[in-house]
Amino acid sequence: MTTATLSRWDRFRESFLWYSFKRDKVAIASFVVLVLMVLAAIFAPLLAPADPYDLAQINIMNSELPPVGLDGSDSAFPLGTDAQGRDLLSTILYGTRVSLLIGFGAVLLQAALGILFGLLAGYLGGRVDSILMRIADVQLSFSTLMVAIIVGAVFKASFGNLMFGEIAIYMLIFIIGVSEWPQIARTVRASVLAEKKKEYVDAAKVMGFRTGRIMFRHILPNTLSPIFVIATVQIANAIISEAALSFLGLGMPETQPSLGSLIKSGFDYIQSGSWWITLIPGLVLVVLVLVINLLGDWLRDVMNPRLYKG
Repeated sequence: MTTATLSRWDRFRESFLWYSFKRDKVAIASFVVLVLMVLAAIFAPLLAPADPYDLAQINIMNSELPPVGLDGSDSAFPLGTDAQGRDLLSTILYGTRVSLLIGFGAVLLQAALGILFGLLAGYLGGRVDSILMRIADVQLSFSTLMVAIIVGAVFKASFGNLMFGEIAIYMLIFIIGVSEWPQIARTVRASVLAEKKKEYVDAAKVMGFRTGRIMFRHILPNTLSPIFVIATVQIANAIISEAALSFLGLGMPETQPSLGSLIKSGFDYIQSGSWWITLIPGLVLVVLVLVINLLGDWLRDVMNPRLYKG
């Protein structure tokens, strides 16, 4: 490890962010749980007892087996099986990876669009600001889920079920990402309006720097704090949106399980007694969203001196 790396780590350990984090037990617990879930999702092929995508490993005769500890369970399936005979633990691990991929991918797309449009609107102002913010206002007047349902239904009708299943993950990232960019754009715009009046921006203009360099290399780094807070919360919202769309039949197909599609696939079997097919993935989804929201709340409080009570 280099001296420069050590010095950066030492500065981080002495920073207010690290000080507040190590004193907040809820933030630490949430972070640990989130890291464990992310690692489990990343290494799903190594941790999962079976591959839910491999039809050769699926036996329909093993369908709807209960979790270990209940009558009729099989020790080979710790969390039981679903209606197709797939190992529920394996499908949850793979499904969590799909949900996290959609959540992070959608937020990256939101951030890219929101930062670009927010910088342009705040720094250039005038007609550019009016046009971009009116577009954002129109989009915000519709609920995100409604926009996602309309766009998802159009894509599914256009490509068909088979083709949509192959590109579903990319479509969901696109649909959720495009639906949520106005929130980040408005936040960035507000920060840029405050930053562009400061002396370092005037100095950059006097030195002859181009507009793009001033926006992205000087103003943008000073607007990142609220973006991190919003992005953290938006990851949870994107995961929930994916689950809702999958539950409505406009998300991931059952052949490519996500947490939402797993909940949907077991919903019809609750009354027949196979409650674990829906309940266990539902609990995993609740825990995942909860820890992300708790970390987002902690970041919001720490990065806003007016709210922080530490």
